Amino acid sequence: MKLPRRKFLHLAADAAALPAVSRIARAQAYPSRPVRIVVGFAAGGPTDIIARLIGQWLSERLGQQFVIENRPGAAGKIATEAVVRAPPDGYTLLQVSTSAAINATLYGKLNYDFIRDIVPVAGIIRAPGVVVVNPTVSARTIPELIAYAKANPGKLTMASPGTGSSPHLAGELFKTMTGVNITLVSYRGDAPAITDLLAGQVQMMIPAPAAFIEYIRAGKVRALAVTTSTRWEGLPDIPTVSEFVPGYEASFWWGVGAPKNTPAEIMDRLNKEINAGLADPKMKARLADLGGTVLPGTPADFGKLIADETEKWGKVIQAANIKAE
Repeated sequence: MKLPRRKFLHLAADAAALPAVSRIARAQAYPSRPVRIVVGFAAGGPTDIIARLIGQWLSERLGQQFVIENRPGAAGKIATEAVVRAPPDGYTLLQVSTSAAINATLYGKLNYDFIRDIVPVAGIIRAPGVVVVNPTVSARTIPELIAYAKANPGKLTMASPGTGSSPHLAGELFKTMTGVNITLVSYRGDAPAITDLLAGQVQMMIPAPAAFIEYIRAGKVRALAVTTSTRWEGLPDIPTVSEFVPGYEASFWWGVGAPKNTPAEIMDRLNKEINAGLADPKMKARLADLGGTVLPGTPADFGKLIADETEKWGKVIQAANIKAE
């Protein structure tokens, strides 16, 4: 049977519209069951806290529970592998942190390629590191710290919560760009590093501000500078390292990723809802308490950040010949 031309064109148009209608329907129906956000670090740390804040927001907005699943170990590699292997249906997400960009070079062989196998959904926050010293250190500014380190090569000690951690690499970048010889003391986690810094067993550290803001305010450590390119509103009188070392920048950041091939319409919906959270005054205030500045934007914006940071820290790791423990 030969269809009239007008009817044929009408049916063809309807057929062409089906995929778009299906995508819209799928996005509107999502989520129809609980969603997992896999976190590669222990409960109570900044990555976990940020994931819980976003998970609570998404649960309230989308009417399904966003459940936090902690899979700590190997600097986030265990969690990432679990998400890479998960079905790309939007029901398994990954809480992404700076460690993802570092691990790409720090570990010689991974069972995944992060940029290929995890797609960016949305950035959440970016936070500075803070160059802090024990009060027994005479330096009160970055130039004074550099001068002291050059006059006393190897005598100044810097605590790190672990080889390849963000504070470690921020310190290595500082050493490279200033030409100073500072002795690294590596710990297994933040708590013992903080304990020894407060006791004066080590002289300096570059942690995230959330871990040290109360110690700074109490005068138990001295803040010399923040490591982002602009000053941080939480310590507005503290300068940036880049005011004395042009081009220096190091920050900690967090966001959400998903397995590759996750439907674009689901990613777009998650991105839209996360951005709505970042614009909410109460959510912004809670994230600010963690020392963060919100990172609204598209999945492509977050993907560019991951790619840029992977390249940047890869160069630092190779220049300093850092090997994973």
